Amino acid sequence: MKIQIEQLKKSYGEKTAVDIAEYRIPEGEMLGLVGNNGAGKTTLFRLMLDLLKADDGRILIDGEDVSRNERWKETTGAYMDESFLIDYLTPDEYFQFIGKAYRLDKATVQERTDRFERFMNGEIKGQKTYIRNLSAGNKQKVGIIGALIHNPSLLILDEPFNFLDPTSQSALKYLLKEYNQTTGATILVSSHNLLHTVEISSRIALLEHGTIIRDLTNNSGEAEKELESYFEWKEDGEAEKEN
Repeated sequence: MKIQIEQLKKSYGEKTAVDIAEYRIPEGEMLGLVGNNGAGKTTLFRLMLDLLKADDGRILIDGEDVSRNERWKETTGAYMDESFLIDYLTPDEYFQFIGKAYRLDKATVQERTDRFERFMNGEIKGQKTYIRNLSAGNKQKVGIIGALIHNPSLLILDEPFNFLDPTSQSALKYLLKEYNQTTGATILVSSHNLLHTVEISSRIALLEHGTIIRDLTNNSGEAEKELESYFEWKEDGEAEKEN
């Protein structure tokens, strides 16, 4: 699925959260969204998912304004945070709930979640524990798997590597790259971790104060060097201000 952003603006009082004149994400792109806290990554994702109302402008998914129709929801999967979960269900009950929402039978849900066994590491399926009692890392896994059950053409994940141990982070990177390659899905991932972003992304967008200030093709080491240089400069600048 392709995404078009046109004259998009969102502010909270005097603070500008998102200000993007034009940006296009072609179908099949693996886009990494990076930036410091407050750069606008989560706000942009919430605008894409119609969880926030823009002050101006619009976002189009396959030519459809997300704020004016709901057809795009059938082919979009997303996980932002724990608010996406139903914490009084077990993981298996949650997966079946998601499956029913997309008209999938129990056997299909079982088959599709089995594909993520490496990522689940034997800690999710078949457990009688309620989601609210899971570790933060396992809650993260449940949310990500739930976003993938209906084989979305567009997948949006906000800080998916948070709370995961190194083995699970590695499994998630493999999962996302394989899903992108085998389905041609468009995948958008935000992360504070530059290494994870560079490893999985074909393209990287750098946000600052809600604006995309770098749009980098990640086909060489240049993107990583430019990002490292930017964040090192920001850290040095902040240190100077404090002094």
